[in-house]
Amino acid sequence: MKIASTLTAAALIAAVTPALAEVVVVNQAISETEVLAAQKGWCQALVDISSTNANSGRAAATALAEKVIDSAYGYQMGTVLFKPTLTVNPQTFRTTRAGALSYFVAGDSNYPNDSGFALKDWTKCEIDNASIIITGSSASTMGKVHFTDGSGNVTTVDKTWKFVKDDAGQLRIVVHHSSLEFTGE
Repeated sequence: MKIASTLTAAALIAAVTPALAEVVVVNQAISETEVLAAQKGWCQALVDISSTNANSGRAAATALAEKVIDSAYGYQMGTVLFKPTLTVNPQTFRTTRAGALSYFVAGDSNYPNDSGFALKDWTKCEIDNASIIITGSSASTMGKVHFTDGSGNVTTVDKTWKFVKDDAGQLRIVVHHSSLEFTGE
């Protein structure tokens, strides 16, 4: 009887094991390391677009900006809530890829006030987070971003980002709010 029970148990385990092996586990949890890497990557991309513009021209900078937007932002997932630093009504918000691209490199007649934020001779970009909140599959950050230009001038903005992972597990920016610091004037 014990041998029959053992054989039955072994047969059940063998029958169930292939089903267990086919289970796909999806973990969209975000780590602090991933968030910090995404922010650092965004800063480096901005500097790279600026230096590409200086060394290879606007067309090359635009091509790079397109790649950066496609890899860093979640426009392929849907609307991105992007409020760039230097925009005014009625073009304050950039919920489309085209709007974001125009903000970074200009050249789109639908956004005539854009001068190309990423083309402003940035040589350095540093993040100074006030806080990072990670709740499983999303992460939000708020803090300062310091941009240094080729003359050594520093521009500081207040920045909030929200990140989620796409279906491939890559972190994407889905909210990006940026504003100049209040000067009291």
